[in-house]
Amino acid sequence: MSEVIRTKDISRTYQMGSETINALKSISIQINRGEYVAFMGPSGSGKSTLMNIIGCLDSPSGGAYFLNGQDVSNMSENELAEVRNKEIGFVFQTFNLLPRSSSIENVALPLVYAGYSKAEREEKALQALENVGLGNRYKHKPNELSGGQRQRVAIARALVNNPSIILADEPTGNLDTKTSYDIMDLFDQLHSMGNTIIMVTHEEDIAQYAHRIVRMRDGLIETDQANEHVKKAVRLAETE
Repeated sequence: MSEVIRTKDISRTYQMGSETINALKSISIQINRGEYVAFMGPSGSGKSTLMNIIGCLDSPSGGAYFLNGQDVSNMSENELAEVRNKEIGFVFQTFNLLPRSSSIENVALPLVYAGYSKAEREEKALQALENVGLGNRYKHKPNELSGGQRQRVAIARALVNNPSIILADEPTGNLDTKTSYDIMDLFDQLHSMGNTIIMVTHEEDIAQYAHRIVRMRDGLIETDQANEHVKKAVRLAETE
């Protein structure tokens, strides 16, 4: 299996007045293509900081981070933005959709920066929406969609560039239980299609969908284990 992510002794410190906060302390982790990994831990454990560094939203204070064999630890803001747009699809708890734009316009946004023509953008965005079961909602704006549908639009946007990894930060945090399980079912399907998924969650039942669980505490990895009891979402449509 080819390696997509490798961190070597990365640390992240912040200065808060005269106090130094060690958010991450010497984290070394390897994630291979096609893996489905959950980062878990209480608030302040460092899981979001690690996610931000892996997502090229932040740089480590020390150590090295390799994404697809490329050292991105010391890249400039512009270089990081380019890597982000090409290699990483983001799914956020709050969806982060443009309220005045239609589903297809929201999904096509990463393709604008990638330099695709309008026709290509629309074709790719519509295909991504169809892949998450929302092809018939392409003209709808976020306020015309349910929470679960909005998250599906966000997932389609994350997928539209065929990224190396999908980073999902508390992807079910704003959803009810049934909708959460529907979204986790979608992640199952995306993983089975070969996508590499990394998810941050503090919810144990959501983490159990991942095939590997990395538990963090106080800026360190506490445990990193394969999940022997992967929880599969129940596809309600097929059982009714």
